[in-house]
Amino acid sequence: MAIQIQIFGRVQGVGFRYYTRQKANELGLTGYVKNKSDGSVFIEAEGDEAALNEFILWCHTGPSWARVQEVKYYTMPPYNYTKFEIR
Repeated sequence: MAIQIQIFGRVQGVGFRYYTRQKANELGLTGYVKNKSDGSVFIEAEGDEAALNEFILWCHTGPSWARVQEVKYYTMPPYNYTKFEIR
């Protein structure tokens, strides 16, 4: 299963991408995370459904310095990433 996630709020400059990679690795997910020019964080993640659901729940809070206001996510076709990286 694969998803795209976009997270809005105070999510840049708070270590969100690094904690996202750490959480994805803990859950065995592959894909990437990056900052977007609109101030949001964008993620593509692949893995089993239970791990992705737990990851989505984590994205609603993120690291302690973040202030998540909104999380949007969509299913997508798998890209077959081999690791989870920061872009």
